[in-house]
Amino acid sequence: MSQAGLQPFDVAMMRRCIELSRAAARAGEIPFASLICRDGEVVAEATNRVVRDQDVTRHAEIIALGQAQQVLGSRVLAGCTLYSNVEPCPMCAFPVREAQVARVVFALRSPLMGGFSKWNILRDPELSSVMPEAFGSVPEVVVGLLAREAEKVWIKWNPIAWTVIRYRGCFDPSPLETSAEVPLERFAPARGRNFFRQLLAIHR
Repeated sequence: MSQAGLQPFDVAMMRRCIELSRAAARAGEIPFASLICRDGEVVAEATNRVVRDQDVTRHAEIIALGQAQQVLGSRVLAGCTLYSNVEPCPMCAFPVREAQVARVVFALRSPLMGGFSKWNILRDPELSSVMPEAFGSVPEVVVGLLAREAEKVWIKWNPIAWTVIRYRGCFDPSPLETSAEVPLERFAPARGRNFFRQLLAIHR
């Protein structure tokens, strides 16, 4: 959960991921992006397609996972690293575990919706101990890589929406104080029922 083992390749791939998020915004999507690498090569890369496909399951991580499995011809993505400009949500985090991705590296944390910060699916050891055949080992998780650079894309995409996102504690670009538990109470959000509907309306 630290950044001690980071390599220049990790930084380069996160920069590529951030550039993909910029492309997502230009295509009319909310700026989410993800890519998967193995042995120093990009296997798959994707942006959200929720708006374009009118399908809430078309998250960047889900698309990238499917592409990587097709390219490598395997359900199990052993030795792969998934990069995301935003922490994977629970819907994305669970298939990351089932695909047995070895490492997950993300920029912006999501104390409200994160599959690591909020729900800890990415680092849950019980999945591995009870069903190791399906879930493999607990992946390494690197938090906050180039978070400020990732944040700039969101600010440019929609500064008003980003201000609301920050205020409500949905995403947080600040670095982790420690590699242990994050005090999530610090990010207590204002719970608006129609927040994402309003967010999309602001964006449009």
